[in-house]
Amino acid sequence: MTDLQAAPALSEITVRNPADGSVAGSVPIDSPHTVAAKARALRDAQPEWEAMGADGRKTWLLTMQDWILDNADHLADVLQSETGKPRTDAAMEPPLSADLLDYWARHAGRFLADRHPAAHSPLMKVKRLTTVYRPFPVVGLIIPWNFPLLNIALDGVAALAAGAAMLLKPSEVTPLSAVEFARGWTEIGAPPVLALTTGYAETGAAVIANSDCVHFTGSTATGRKVAVACAERLIPCTLELGGKDPAIVLADADLDRAAAGIAWGGMFNSGQVCVSIERVYVEAPVYDEFVAKLTGEVSRLRQGQDDARYRFDVGAMATPAQRDIVGRHVDDAVARGARITTGGRPTGVGTFFEPTVLADVDHSMTCMREETFGPTLPVVKVADEDEAVRLANDSPYGLSATVWTGDLDRGERVARRLEAGAVNINDALSNGFNFALPMAGWKHSGIGSRQGGAEGVLKYCRPQAITAPRLPTQKRELLWFPYSRRKSRIAAGIVRAAAGRGWRRVGRTPGNSR
Repeated sequence: MTDLQAAPALSEITVRNPADGSVAGSVPIDSPHTVAAKARALRDAQPEWEAMGADGRKTWLLTMQDWILDNADHLADVLQSETGKPRTDAAMEPPLSADLLDYWARHAGRFLADRHPAAHSPLMKVKRLTTVYRPFPVVGLIIPWNFPLLNIALDGVAALAAGAAMLLKPSEVTPLSAVEFARGWTEIGAPPVLALTTGYAETGAAVIANSDCVHFTGSTATGRKVAVACAERLIPCTLELGGKDPAIVLADADLDRAAAGIAWGGMFNSGQVCVSIERVYVEAPVYDEFVAKLTGEVSRLRQGQDDARYRFDVGAMATPAQRDIVGRHVDDAVARGARITTGGRPTGVGTFFEPTVLADVDHSMTCMREETFGPTLPVVKVADEDEAVRLANDSPYGLSATVWTGDLDRGERVARRLEAGAVNINDALSNGFNFALPMAGWKHSGIGSRQGGAEGVLKYCRPQAITAPRLPTQKRELLWFPYSRRKSRIAAGIVRAAAGRGWRRVGRTPGNSR
């Protein structure tokens, strides 16, 4: 992915539809000074937002949910204008965003509730223990261009539900959907705890410089820079980065379902999804049959510039640079001996690249080593399950994976051998739609996770420990000054009674040890 690009000498960004180059809109380029001013305003507003509690925030989040649904058609129009998505892909982002608003609004109160852990030792039972979760005042959210609306909901709504203020920086490629989200927040009259800032790398760096916690979604290369910048400020960050997600097709799989599911998992949003299927490993006995079925599925996909009539399945690439990466990977594979069974070329119109299946692929090829982020499905023949797992794990990425088999027990066994944050059995992308599950990247695919039930909102909070006496207090605690042999033996004896194993260890206290 391209993200946080260096800014040209301009005062605004002109946004173009990648399908035909037409102008979709424009946004200003915020200077670091402007970003800092927006962050200060958020800090002023955040304490009141936190103080209203989860129930008070729930009212606003559900009002925003209504706004999203009431404006869904307009939002889909904006999404198409800046991404070149098919209508189906664009039309799904508003209801999914509304679903996330509903989820966090209705569950945040329970997730954020004070916890009262049991004391680990008899000596501590005299204290009432409480863990409180307090939000970071300002959360910086930097999102990519592939899902310009949905990514706000995936990573920003939980921060708002936690009681944080949100400083939102969308991709310079697709900022218009974020403009609409911010407009909706203002239109419903919500407290001013959401600020939009637009621009290039300098603007993104200013977001990090003025936030207390950062979530970044984008490329692994940029994620490293974000992590370094956050480390220099000693602020936490979570990173959802690149992927090279494998699919394993075992010989006992339903090949028709596997071919259809892998075609969708690899071509959805023109393959521009962090959890897109980018590598396919097929057991030798069914390899030829599967390649034929997959080729049939992909070759039937309808590609073109869509409108509101749902005419196409695959749209444009987000940028010319991304289209060129896809072309380079395909050309390299063919030069090294791969076969194109369908597609394989840019269409010559806008940034469209034909949905492509590559057969007879091996791990020497760039399309198997680097993130493609485009509409290609390279297929590798493997001898057996063990070779499939070994090759699937032979990657610096570990975001998600899929396993296709007629034996669910076998599928789970294979899943537990894969080095990936999520594994879908006989399905693709489904973990991303189950908000109670964490979406975590292993290896170079990220740090931390999004979603995951309580974890998804608590990551935007600082835990605070509070101890209070359960019993009437004395003038002095047992271990306060002045020390004495008697008090030390009593305190140590209580601890040893809880920690020691066997009478000899329990009974040895200061003063009677040899």
